[in-house]
Amino acid sequence: MLDWLATFTGGGLAAKATAAVTTTGAAVSTAAGTPGMPWWVWPLLLFITTFVLGIVAVLGGVGGGVLFVPIVGSFFPFNLDFVRGAGLLVALAGALAAGPGLLKLNLANLRLALPVALIASTFSMVGAFIGLALPNNVVQTALGITIVLIAFLFVVSKNTEFPQVGGSDKLARFLKIGGTYYERSSGKTVDWSVWRTPQGFLLFIAIGIMAGMFGLGAGWANVPVLNLLMGAPLKVAVGTSKFLLSITDTSAAWVYLNQGAVLPVIAVPSIVGIMLGSFVGVRLLATAKPKAVKYLVIVLLLAAGLRSLLKGLGIWN
Repeated sequence: MLDWLATFTGGGLAAKATAAVTTTGAAVSTAAGTPGMPWWVWPLLLFITTFVLGIVAVLGGVGGGVLFVPIVGSFFPFNLDFVRGAGLLVALAGALAAGPGLLKLNLANLRLALPVALIASTFSMVGAFIGLALPNNVVQTALGITIVLIAFLFVVSKNTEFPQVGGSDKLARFLKIGGTYYERSSGKTVDWSVWRTPQGFLLFIAIGIMAGMFGLGAGWANVPVLNLLMGAPLKVAVGTSKFLLSITDTSAAWVYLNQGAVLPVIAVPSIVGIMLGSFVGVRLLATAKPKAVKYLVIVLLLAAGLRSLLKGLGIWN
């Protein structure tokens, strides 16, 4: 497999793969105290971890990628390139599963999603190339700073269920962005539109770059921009954000796949664990306390972000 990587990537990622496999084997031997520990130990631990993350992601209202990359990248002995590649596939799997249902319920709007997806997916490919070109310690440090800022965003942001829109701007009217959906809790049909569209589109350039560079999925950033800045109702913002990931993450994921930065031994248990955990999380959602789960997500992000930051700076290897 390493020969295949060398052929198609010029040897760069093949060297990283060798280092990742060597590091993983050494970590297993050290942790177990016995040389020759079976190869499946780390994938099994990865499956258990992602299963728990799948539950927490649903209860906390976040995508799996935003928890997966910092936690697995910080606490597992895998090369960060392969973790980011798997993180995009984790977010993509959940988005593809949810997309058709969201469109059917009008909670994902194509007129809102498609121009945003065009911008974000284009720049997610740029971000993916940047992430693969930079040294791992630089990416680790930048990832740590980004994750800590995301945790801070979760602390201060207050999503609005039905934002007050002052009036559609020219771009929103030209693209005919708006729609209706049925709100079951009130039994009413909600009409909505957006404003500050140019500012929102500009922010999605940065969101796309970060999504590709760090493999985070970017659902954490899509919802605040769509809801707080552009004025889309919260359910439409969440649904459109989830649908967006099926387009944005596909573009970035192909870059990682083409560069040989997706290893099945990491990606497969991660996707299966996240999806099974999500099914359990949906069942627990009715009885969970939202505030407690939100604080849990914040603590996890802070711990993983600080660990990644210290790891990138060489303080905690």
